[in-house]
Amino acid sequence: MDLDNLLHGARIRLTAPQPDDVHTWQRWYENSEFVRLFDARAAYPRSITRLQALVDDLLKPTDSYPFAIRRHDDEAMIGFCDIDAIQWTNGTAWVSIAIGDPINRGLGYGTEAMRLLIAFAFRELNLHRLQLTVFSYNEAAIRLYEKLGFVREGVYREALHRDGQRHDMLLYGLLRREWAF
Repeated sequence: MDLDNLLHGARIRLTAPQPDDVHTWQRWYENSEFVRLFDARAAYPRSITRLQALVDDLLKPTDSYPFAIRRHDDEAMIGFCDIDAIQWTNGTAWVSIAIGDPINRGLGYGTEAMRLLIAFAFRELNLHRLQLTVFSYNEAAIRLYEKLGFVREGVYREALHRDGQRHDMLLYGLLRREWAF
């Protein structure tokens, strides 16, 4: 393992979120497609004040590990991922990822970022289990999680209401022994 590049992949790196990233977040939240893939709450633009509070919370020292996703050749944030709600006594945590602009989706950045995030969780934090939820209509994310070894463990039936239809929220988990280092 290359300890110098723990959070660096072939094309992207995971970095600390920066205060200026709030402007990128605001632009993403103006795109309802992004919000509907990432957030179960209503899709609407968020004010800079509300998003600044979110970024400020992310920058506070806690037992969560938020990362901005950046290409090696650019300082612009193209996505976000995190490890959150860690239960140290059980070795479990929740993970999430979002690639902001549609132009950056489907290019493998999410796969690379999730591989780095999972490796960090299992190798550096010594966690045993990672879990996540995904909306049943987010087929690209489901393919990504299953490709990385996540196993579908449950369904929150009809947990989401969008455009007059009910959608399931799926629960996925990945155990350390299932992760291919």
